[in-house]
Amino acid sequence: MIAREGLAFIFIGAVLTIGFIITAVRYDNKVLLVVSLVFAILTLFTTFFFRDPQRGFTPHDNLLLSPADGEIIAIEDIQNDSFVGGKAIKISIFLSVFDVHINRIPATGVIDYVKYNPGKFFPAYREKASLYNEQTEIGLTASAGQKLIVKQIAGIIARRIVCHLKKGENVTVGERFGLIKFGSRTELIIPADSKLLVKKGDHIYGGKTIVGYLSGVINSKEHNKNRGSNVEL
Repeated sequence: MIAREGLAFIFIGAVLTIGFIITAVRYDNKVLLVVSLVFAILTLFTTFFFRDPQRGFTPHDNLLLSPADGEIIAIEDIQNDSFVGGKAIKISIFLSVFDVHINRIPATGVIDYVKYNPGKFFPAYREKASLYNEQTEIGLTASAGQKLIVKQIAGIIARRIVCHLKKGENVTVGERFGLIKFGSRTELIIPADSKLLVKKGDHIYGGKTIVGYLSGVINSKEHNKNRGSNVEL
């Protein structure tokens, strides 16, 4: 499955590839043949980049799933977040150009706000990208009342953030809600008493990897059993 946001790029690449091949053959031009090969490679990579794999699982109201594919580059304590309502944990995920770039809902609930913040385009793996880069911030109230935040952050290459969410919308954990084109960063900010099952350096998968559980909903045996796991039907 291919994300619809990538279809125009793939179509243009395919047309250019075919056009250069036809011209190269007609005029027996090796330079144009090389150009057609370059466009063919770019088109194949674009198709790969915009892949949108199906990922199914059994929803759970207090389950926290990863909102994106990528490597966890930081897990930090926040002393006070006004929306979360006190101490919080920030999980930063770096998406390379080889990762799936579809973003997914981390927990079942209601969207409180969607706020776009224009900014700069520092490399997404750098910490200042979290503060200064162009980003979309999404506030969500989970079914049991806990509040959390998801941030879609552009990188040095990514210049287009897509978010389909609206204030007041009911959402289910694992649903697709947008993407960031060509390398980026996604952050998840959750209450400090949430139970984390991941650590810095882990490579996780959006809508598949269990990041943790919201406060007070999992016993220690289940916590140890699910640590670092993925969920699928």
